[in-house]
Amino acid sequence: MHDPRFDQLARVLTAHSTRLKRGEHVLLDLFDIPAEMGIALVRAVRSAGAVPFLQLHNARLSRELALGASDAQLKVSSTVELARMKKMDAYIALRGSHNITELSDVPEDKMRLIAGKMRPVMDWRINKTKWVVLRWPTTAMAQQASTSTEAFEEFFFKVCTLNYGRMIPGMKALSALMDKTDQVHLKGPGTDLRFSIKGIGSKVCGGEHNIPDGEVFSCPVRNSVEGHVAYNVPSIYQGTAFDSIRLEFQKGAVVKATANHTKKLNEILDCDAGARFIGEFSLGFNPHILHPMRDILFDEKIAGSFHFTPGQAYEIAGNGNKSRVHWDLVNIQRKDYGGGEVWFDGKMIRKDGLFVLPALKKLNPGYLLGK
Repeated sequence: MHDPRFDQLARVLTAHSTRLKRGEHVLLDLFDIPAEMGIALVRAVRSAGAVPFLQLHNARLSRELALGASDAQLKVSSTVELARMKKMDAYIALRGSHNITELSDVPEDKMRLIAGKMRPVMDWRINKTKWVVLRWPTTAMAQQASTSTEAFEEFFFKVCTLNYGRMIPGMKALSALMDKTDQVHLKGPGTDLRFSIKGIGSKVCGGEHNIPDGEVFSCPVRNSVEGHVAYNVPSIYQGTAFDSIRLEFQKGAVVKATANHTKKLNEILDCDAGARFIGEFSLGFNPHILHPMRDILFDEKIAGSFHFTPGQAYEIAGNGNKSRVHWDLVNIQRKDYGGGEVWFDGKMIRKDGLFVLPALKKLNPGYLLGK
């Protein structure tokens, strides 16, 4: 049955996120989503005068391939997929799966091999194309969010079709402040972090690359991070559910890491030389996203949160760190999660999840929701 919300979302992805132009090549990378949504996307791409290309995935088949992945096989796959990606002007990925832990029993060495061999494809896509990625609402996601399927679907389409343009003034003000900031201090329960972002720059994220969106990110100077952070948002990474992750830093590197799966956590952080360094620092402020659901694309945008990311840095607003890992770990600083403060160069800019500087108050939920 046709759902008009599919058409609305497809318009957001093609008109706002990727701003498609006539004649551009667009890869639609679809993971276990309804055919009707795929059709809506193909039609929206064609309406923009662009040319759609399609790739379909199945989570169980992907797991089976991963279990037997080999260097020779991935060399061919990487070569073929990179050649195709170089022909694309834009990339739109919708990722749905009824089992978010489908890859949990794929051995770490296989996951590491796949990530390493396919990294050139991702790097080209991130740095050379217009791209946007998002999840697709499933019963598994509804269960993660502790809601009914219908309630989660309503939430999903509301947050994914948000008027991101209303964020622009506040995002620009925050970005300008980050661009001239040297020292950052993050404080809260179990968290006392200090680092520099001097000369790194910043990037506003208002629905161009991720849906849902609502963040401005920068990156620490690579060796500047000192202190510790306790993440109060659970996370699923490489199919494993992590809780209570705590990291300690000296001279930029993670020197101690604990969680409910401490061994697995350290295996991930030991996968290469860059995984124990931070590749992103970001402040989140999407007014519709208030509570964790173990989905990074949603959780990293939670209003009143920050994420502090071990691993790969972006070329834009990055510190040059290289890694197979890019793991957005999140801490919520609102009062209902224990509170916290963000300080830039000795001045507090956010307290208990709410921006306190006049120019930044436009990023608080009350303003963004028109209240």
